[in-house]
Amino acid sequence: MTYHPKSDFMRVMMERGFLADCTDYQGLDEALISGVVPGYIGFDATAKSLHVGSLIQIMMLRWLQKTGHKPITLMGGGTTKVGDPSFRADERPLLTPAQIDDNIDGIKQVFAKYISYEDSPTGALMLNNAEWLDELNYLDFLRDIGRHFSVNRMLSFESVKSRLDREQSLSFLEFNYMILQAYDFLELNRRYGCLVQFGGSDQWGNIVNGIDLTRRVLDHEIYGLTSPLLTTSDGKKMGKSADGAVWLNADMRSPYEFWQFWRNTTDADVGRFLKLYTELPIDECDRLGALAGSEINDAKIVLANEVTTLCHGADAAAAAEATAREVFEKGGIGDDLPTVALTSDELGDGISIVQLIVRTGLAKTGKEAKRLIAENGAKIDDAPLTDAGLMIDASALANPIKLSAGKKRHALVKLG
Repeated sequence: MTYHPKSDFMRVMMERGFLADCTDYQGLDEALISGVVPGYIGFDATAKSLHVGSLIQIMMLRWLQKTGHKPITLMGGGTTKVGDPSFRADERPLLTPAQIDDNIDGIKQVFAKYISYEDSPTGALMLNNAEWLDELNYLDFLRDIGRHFSVNRMLSFESVKSRLDREQSLSFLEFNYMILQAYDFLELNRRYGCLVQFGGSDQWGNIVNGIDLTRRVLDHEIYGLTSPLLTTSDGKKMGKSADGAVWLNADMRSPYEFWQFWRNTTDADVGRFLKLYTELPIDECDRLGALAGSEINDAKIVLANEVTTLCHGADAAAAAEATAREVFEKGGIGDDLPTVALTSDELGDGISIVQLIVRTGLAKTGKEAKRLIAENGAKIDDAPLTDAGLMIDASALANPIKLSAGKKRHALVKLG
């Protein structure tokens, strides 16, 4: 559809590629020009950090605040005890309350870098749905909330249907998840006047349920807005790389490796990613995304620097770029490279090069490391590594050694 927004927020969402769908474009747009609109995204605490796949939602909350509105980050302390079954083939492993609290502490660190929690009309709120979900009385909840849900309709949602069509078990626990998420929206509207829920397009059914429930119980008009589920131009899910999830917390993914992930963006994705993950003007994103030949690499460095600055700070971005230049242009050893420090006890009489490659994270398994060597993809101190049986002892580590997988991934090994 063609809709010409009046509010700054909706204009940014449309121009920069954040918008997949909205329950009522005009209604939300009118609300956004009428006053401060509180909007939320829920994040379940299934790990100690969010990864790049969540960054599109975090950027939506950042733009919401930058355009004069109030972001709410809702931690799923309650819903994580159930686990979102959306588009999963199996049930999520259940976490203990202590694990969930620990994960929430890790996730909170990320948000403070993107949005401001100061005490003001547009200051963000950090909430936890355990606050109301933990206190629910089951019978009261069934009578007051459960009666508004049609099982027939719930079974028709794509996230549930896809699981049943494949004849994969969907537990009653998981089936309740969409009711709990709908109830979150109702509570946030009742307690904080929250008017809009954001999420990936896979959350559409859950969001619509919350809008429906709030209309029935409170007779309030609220809205949902979804972002596209991002894949890279080669079809890979955003947030994953060859060596696992690209975490946003520095202790789980170093700023250098994070910078490298963005520097290695495929040419076709550069313009789109600049619009979504940086705040550069649209014209500049288009100009950089249209560069051809070796010049596109300059655009990738701009992308890596901008995204890393937002997540880890300008100093970390500058250090990562300097290390990359030293490693790639001069063949040197950069200060910022991922490093494995081995003790003399670990070394013993020597450690195999295959084990070392796995320890540094350049390969996930010994089999993968051996294949890397066999296919001439491994280097030691910038020289081809051809002997998979090579043993490294303390004398070989008198100076740090640099291991490389392909042209772009490097790590240091030294004596601790």
